[in-house]
Amino acid sequence: MARNIAGIDLGGTKIFGARVRRDGDGATVTDETKRPTPTTSVDDIVSAIAEVVAELGPTPDAVGIGTPGVIAPGSGVVEYAPNLAGFDQPVRLAERVAEAVGVPVVIGNDVNMAALGEARMGAGRGSADVLAVWMGTGLGAGLIVDGRLRVGPNGLAGELGHVVVVPGGRPCACGGRGHLEAYIGRRSLEARARELHASGRVTDLVDRAGDDPMKSKVFSKAYEGGDDVAVELIDEGLEMLAHAVANVLVVVDVTTVVIGGGLGERLGPVVVDRLGRRLASLHYAGAAPTIVEASLGDHAGALGAAFHADEQPVRA
Repeated sequence: MARNIAGIDLGGTKIFGARVRRDGDGATVTDETKRPTPTTSVDDIVSAIAEVVAELGPTPDAVGIGTPGVIAPGSGVVEYAPNLAGFDQPVRLAERVAEAVGVPVVIGNDVNMAALGEARMGAGRGSADVLAVWMGTGLGAGLIVDGRLRVGPNGLAGELGHVVVVPGGRPCACGGRGHLEAYIGRRSLEARARELHASGRVTDLVDRAGDDPMKSKVFSKAYEGGDDVAVELIDEGLEMLAHAVANVLVVVDVTTVVIGGGLGERLGPVVVDRLGRRLASLHYAGAAPTIVEASLGDHAGALGAAFHADEQPVRA
């Protein structure tokens, strides 16, 4: 029997919602809407999500939400999400939204939801074993094994950004050192670029960004223009990424690697080419995986959240 699920991608700047009709193994987006994410309180964010659900049409059978932050698996609780107002302490998000919309709600980490969406309906479609890497402010990843999202008992499965690639290396935002995110996450790339600039290195990155944050397009433009610092930092980061993915292949043996996220989208062809060529030489045995760019855009997280809500036991 067909089911209608509201899939919600809750981001730091916007809330994107899609009404997803599930019928058998397939899914069809029948409506979509978005609005800015409130920067005021948890109550306002919950109300905004409820309004998005209402705008998507008749009351759905369930709601799935992809949200940034640390998610306690199966609990419906966001333990910590610093980019959302009021989420600096645990928030029972599934319960709060369920009370507002009157139907069961299931939540999951936003990168995991986007990975599930791309694996089922996007660039990874047709592959049962997918690693989806989201290159953005940090670096996140989602892991699909035998067609199902692997989260793990502690919610750590797929946390590729915190694989140690340089013991005792650069500081990571999480407090550790030498993590992959410290070498290819956009925030860490910016910090290193500004350090080099302060030491006397001339770079187009600082010229383009000034005192504003270095957005993904700043890095892509500088890299494409041959800026020495941009090329040095990004090439180093992609080398670290290739080694981290090669290690995942030995442990999990995925057949497809999807590249997404703001920086991943801007540098997509470069990442696909560099990662593909490097993995061909690093891969331990058998055929190297297919490397592809993400294809669903905003729909990835909403579709993944809908699939997740339709397939998981509800807690609220």
